[in-house]
Amino acid sequence: MDKTPKTSPDPADFAHIREWVFDLDNTLYPHHINLFAQIDKNMTAYVQELLQLEPEDARALQKRYYHEHGTTLQGLMLNHGIEPDSFLERAHAIDYSALLPHPELGEAIKALPGRKFIFTNGSVPHAEAAARALGILDNFDDIFDIVAAGYVPKPAGATYDKFASLHRVDTRHAAMFEDLPRNLQVPKTLGMRTVLLVPRNLDTVLMERWEKLTDEDDHIDYVTDDLAGFLSGIRPD
Repeated sequence: MDKTPKTSPDPADFAHIREWVFDLDNTLYPHHINLFAQIDKNMTAYVQELLQLEPEDARALQKRYYHEHGTTLQGLMLNHGIEPDSFLERAHAIDYSALLPHPELGEAIKALPGRKFIFTNGSVPHAEAAARALGILDNFDDIFDIVAAGYVPKPAGATYDKFASLHRVDTRHAAMFEDLPRNLQVPKTLGMRTVLLVPRNLDTVLMERWEKLTDEDDHIDYVTDDLAGFLSGIRPD
């Protein structure tokens, strides 16, 4: 059976969807905006100061924690007992001016039937700032962030369960949009329609191996590099 993800949305595949769940970074805005470069720099500085490391050692440790625990924050909490709120505030002290209003995306999200959520490993203030800059914040019913998750990040199954329980989401009637393949594994097992956002000109973008779609990722239903266009295709009327 061919499990190659589709690229053009079939409205029939989404006719039953009434819960729309969106990751934030590199999903609601495209990968090339690269807000994460600022966040990454801030996290490296935090680790460097906390542990009195050289910059290259701090960055290596930060990346190891991110890979092993889903977020740098989780690694720092487990291994060094840090206070999470100060870390989140420091990490998200960034310039959002690279994000410009995207009215087409806002209209496409607004037109979707049912409820819409942002589900992020970041914080509510970060999600609000980014979505506000894009002009789409008012189109969402709520934001589920790393604090609501008890600081346990995606892809932990318990975090998806907590999100679904808190908001009474029927996952059989839900779709999730994400930029990391591993973060769509649990949603697929829960019965959600899964859509992976990839960078435009994917072959020219520097990404780690585990961030890329592979032939083994049979839990992904669709792949797109144009979220607004994809959502508009779901409801072509």
